[in-house]
Amino acid sequence: MANFSADNARPQIHLLASESDLVADLALRLEHQQPAVAAMLLGEIDRAELYEPDTLPQDAVRLGSDVDFVDENTSQLRKIRLVLPALANIAEGRISILTPMGAALYGLRTGDSIDWPDLDGKSRKIRIVRVLQEGAESEQPSVN
Repeated sequence: MANFSADNARPQIHLLASESDLVADLALRLEHQQPAVAAMLLGEIDRAELYEPDTLPQDAVRLGSDVDFVDENTSQLRKIRLVLPALANIAEGRISILTPMGAALYGLRTGDSIDWPDLDGKSRKIRIVRVLQEGAESEQPSVN
């Protein structure tokens, strides 16, 4: 994996407080299998500004968000939905929060850009073009 430094200028991260706990727990479970992804995700959660559902900016990427982003290295536009691992299906455009790309997108807002390592450890600059929340409600975990 490429060096991932906290020194790089990165945009502010905006997360739901309740959702960040769930995602942090998932990342902690992943630490032994994919330590680099777990560390990146936990680092982003650690530096995030936390919100209640009624105060989270509408264009913040969260679980269930439909996200259009550009890979600045290739100028390719991608459209995905950020989901929990059990719902991930790359062929259908559903990306797990526990992937490098999922971790990179989590908490960003429309217009934000970030440099992030891909699965091969190569740095990619991605820019958020649009965030829609239509799928977000169905992605929220049930609380028992």
